[in-house]
Amino acid sequence: MTPRSRSSRSSRAVLAASALLMALAGTASAQTILKIGYTPPKDSHYGVGATTFCDEVEKGTQERYKCQHFPSSALGGEREMIESVQLGTQDLVNTSTGPLGNFVPETRIVDIPFLFRDYEHARKVMDGAIGQDLLKKMQAKGLIGLAWTENGFRHMTNSKRPILQASDAAGLKVRTMENKVHMDGYKTFGLLPTPMAFPELFTALQQGTVDGQENPIPVILSSKFSQVQKHLSLTGHVYSPAVLILSSRVWDKLSEADKKVFVAAAQKATVAQRKRVNDDEANGITQLKKDGMQVVEKVDGESFRKAVAPAYAGFAKEFGAERIAAIQAVK
Repeated sequence: MTPRSRSSRSSRAVLAASALLMALAGTASAQTILKIGYTPPKDSHYGVGATTFCDEVEKGTQERYKCQHFPSSALGGEREMIESVQLGTQDLVNTSTGPLGNFVPETRIVDIPFLFRDYEHARKVMDGAIGQDLLKKMQAKGLIGLAWTENGFRHMTNSKRPILQASDAAGLKVRTMENKVHMDGYKTFGLLPTPMAFPELFTALQQGTVDGQENPIPVILSSKFSQVQKHLSLTGHVYSPAVLILSSRVWDKLSEADKKVFVAAAQKATVAQRKRVNDDEANGITQLKKDGMQVVEKVDGESFRKAVAPAYAGFAKEFGAERIAAIQAVK
């Protein structure tokens, strides 16, 4: 072999390697990694919803978009994550509506105690015109509400005593979300609402900083609150929706086709997350009893409804009695 042919072969090899590197670099640059955060662990209902969404987006965009999960409050509490999505430093959050009203005041209406009759009613409202209108309201705040997922009906736990009726709750210091509607309602039960970010809650319960907390069964299970709370009362006092929110910075860069993929993926996430809520509701009470919790399954719901009635005057003033009635009227 002559020096020239060796040189020619070497040049071709270099060119081939360069082409391969350029192709790989092109593939890498074409793939966008989305940061998605949520407060419970990955094996929770939030994790199920987030994973379904991400899998569908990955498939629908031929892996041009993939997700990096940040469960267990790795990116902060819900309020911090919503703010990060708004600023564009985080791409996605699967969050309850608890702190969302601080950014989109109109969404506070769904946090009114005893507004929803049951899961069927709540889901019809959120998937219907009222819920879809609330999603649109987020856009003006730099937040793209892709779909309503779900947290579930909230129940009370505490370390002091069983709660059978509203008067039993009086005087208990209970952690709440940073949500004025919740706090106004809970004060009518005689509770002492103590707003606190979720990542701080387990330690606060463990140390006795607060007596109790209120959350849906899936959160009580996944957060292992049975380790630090003795009593669970199935009060079902508030329905807690959740929502998949995307940063407008990501949304504005998407093609129309990709936007449809993201919305369809969020809708599939809703189905998966709600199914997990259903499963946790069906099996969770038995598990929590096994874990040592004393469960009051038959709570005097009427005593709570009577107690909260005075707060409805304030809610009607804030949101409009006709809007509240429209939600209650959905069949």
